[in-house]
Amino acid sequence: MGSKVKIQRVERGKTKSFYVNFPAAVAEAGQIEKGEEMEWLIEDRDTYILRRIKASKSLLSK
Repeated sequence: MGSKVKIQRVERGKTKSFYVNFPAAVAEAGQIEKGEEMEWLIEDRDTYILRRIKASKSLLSK
């Protein structure tokens, strides 16, 4: 399954942040909950992996 997203850049004074929003369907499929901690892993310039810090039991089949 693939889903296109756009990166948002926000500048506030001297700081800037980049935000990634993904569709609710993707969050629901991954059983992501509000406030859950995730981390980004950079495999290479074109591949970013978003991983849960605290692993949970998946109800999804692999």
